[in-house]
Amino acid sequence: MHAIHFSSLEALATTFVNLAAAFLLGALIGIERQVRQRTAGLRTNTLVAVGAAIFVALGTRLFEINGGSQTPIHIVAYVVSGIGFLGAGAIMKEGASISGLNTAATLWGSGAVGACAGSGLLGEAVLAALFVLAANTLLRPVVNRINRRPFREEASEATYMVYVICAREAQSDVRERMAELLEEASYPPRQIEDHPFGGGEVEIEFTLYATAVQAGELDAVVERAEALPGVRQAFWNAGEEG
Repeated sequence: MHAIHFSSLEALATTFVNLAAAFLLGALIGIERQVRQRTAGLRTNTLVAVGAAIFVALGTRLFEINGGSQTPIHIVAYVVSGIGFLGAGAIMKEGASISGLNTAATLWGSGAVGACAGSGLLGEAVLAALFVLAANTLLRPVVNRINRRPFREEASEATYMVYVICAREAQSDVRERMAELLEEASYPPRQIEDHPFGGGEVEIEFTLYATAVQAGELDAVVERAEALPGVRQAFWNAGEEG
C-alpha cells in the first residue's frame, strides 16, 4: 500500500499558480477559437491546457517524492503523444478536402502551454500562448492574400475554387446565381459544397472544371458575386490537382 503524502502549503500554492496560469492562457487561446466558431473552442482548449499542466505538475511532484527513472520529461512526452490522438479527432475529411488541421494544431499548442505552466515555466507559457495566438490571428490575412493569388505553375494542372460567404437565408439564391455567373464566364462548377460559417452565415465552395483560368475573368465574377444580396465576402484560390 502506498503511503499518503500531504503536500506543504508552499507546494500547493505553487501548483495552484501553475494551474491557474494554464487555465487563463488556455482560455485566452480558446476565446479566439470560440469567436471563429471552431470545433475546439473555449472549454476544449482550456481543458487541454489545464489537463497537460496537471499531468506535468503531478509528474514533477512524484519525482520529488519518490525519485526513480520517470522524470517530468517523460511525462511531457506522454502528454504530447496523448494530445496528438485528441487532435486527430478534430480532423475531418470530406471528399478531397480536409478540415480541422488548424484546430488540431491549436490543441497541440494549448497542450504545450499547459505543459510549460505545469512545469512552473510561467514566462515560457505566456510566450507560447502569445505565439499560438499570433499564428491564428496575424497570419490569417497573409494566408488569405496568398490564397487569392492565381496558381502560376505552368507545368502543373490546378484545381480552382470560388468561395462565397453569405447570410444563411440567402444561401439558396446565392448558390443558384453564382452557378449562373460561373457558367456565363465559361467556368462551370463541377462541385458545390456548403459549410457552416459563424452563427448566421454559410460558406459556399464552388470547385471549377477548369484547370487553367484567366485571373481577370475570375476577379470579375467575384466582384459581381459580392454585389449579390446577402453576400458578405467572395474570393477564389487555386491549388495543385491531387
